[in-house]
Amino acid sequence: MPRKNPLLQDEPPPPVDARGNPPAEQRADFVVKRLEQFIREGRTGSEGFSLRQWQDMARTEIANALLAAENSNQDDDVVTKRLLFSIASALVTIGFWGALLAFDKASYLVTAIICGIAGFWLFAIVGEWRIRKAVKAHTARKRAKGLRRVENLTRRIRQMERELKIEEKQLEEQLKKEFEKAVKKNFGAEIGF
Repeated sequence: MPRKNPLLQDEPPPPVDARGNPPAEQRADFVVKRLEQFIREGRTGSEGFSLRQWQDMARTEIANALLAAENSNQDDDVVTKRLLFSIASALVTIGFWGALLAFDKASYLVTAIICGIAGFWLFAIVGEWRIRKAVKAHTARKRAKGLRRVENLTRRIRQMERELKIEEKQLEEQLKKEFEKAVKKNFGAEIGF
């Protein structure tokens, strides 16, 4: 089967950013299409979805889209970190051996020391990235923990609302019975409600 020339196709190729990843609008369109697919597959003749199903499905799809965006961004960061780490290692090595070999020559010694300092500086940058990544992971865990607490609180509030409605019905029935007893006792007749 002959391969089509992408320039001769009817549809233009989808837009991508500098790293070849789809833009945010395209990711959002994908999430909307997944929601639409979920609606069509799960819909029955007379019933719709509960709000909880909608929330769970939307939360899952949005989280997946955000995770994909973060992963595509992190892939590029790994390459950059490795490159900087390699350069830093090379500069420190050159600086160290240069300082040992050129100990009696002042101009070479200065160059070796500058290379060593530059290498240590790059190591510091790579280390700072590691610290920043750890801080981001910590804040993400705190955010997730807070979200779980909010969901737990929401669940407990809903449970309390259900319990209060049941208790309200029981109290109304009890009040109605007490009222009928009082009327019967005071007036001797039965009143229907």
